[in-house]
Amino acid sequence: MKRLIVGITGASGAIMGMELLRVLKGMPDVESHLIVTEGAEATFGYETELSMDEVRAMADVVYDNGDIGAAISSGSFRTEGMIIIPCSMKTVAGIASGYSSNLLLRAADVCMKEGRKVVLVPREMPLSRIHLRNLKEAADSGCVIVPPVLTFYNGADTVEKQVRHIVGKVLMQFGMECEGFRPWNPKQTAPLKRQ
Repeated sequence: MKRLIVGITGASGAIMGMELLRVLKGMPDVESHLIVTEGAEATFGYETELSMDEVRAMADVVYDNGDIGAAISSGSFRTEGMIIIPCSMKTVAGIASGYSSNLLLRAADVCMKEGRKVVLVPREMPLSRIHLRNLKEAADSGCVIVPPVLTFYNGADTVEKQVRHIVGKVLMQFGMECEGFRPWNPKQTAPLKRQ
């Protein structure tokens, strides 16, 4: 059983975190460990009709972000790594500076110190120089930065398909395949129809 930590922060794009949880729920060999920040709870209310009970029910294990003593706060608790989707600039700053003031930041810090993969899906636009500096610091410290950019070569003509593509790109970092993900293939790619 592979363990994967999922962090959802208060940045816009909560539906990306929910889609990742849906995909992981369909992988019987993956155990998802979820942390949802207070900001993310507010964003789910603004952007979706999902209750937090529905969100938490998609994960195998759920932690309180204030529980610094949780299992995932220790390097001896083995995981494949961590995905933070969406990742707020506040969270990027905490990771870049090593400021582990909550469980989500501590779990990321633990994964980094143990040499495990940490994937950040930063959601902000435009990016300030401070944002760019912090993202570079996080990348220099070993994090993989996967911005949720639009993709057009795969026929993703709905928001749902775009979100699924982003989740597929994120899971590729862990050698996992996402059902419905269409990688670049010039022989199978058709242009989008104009409306």
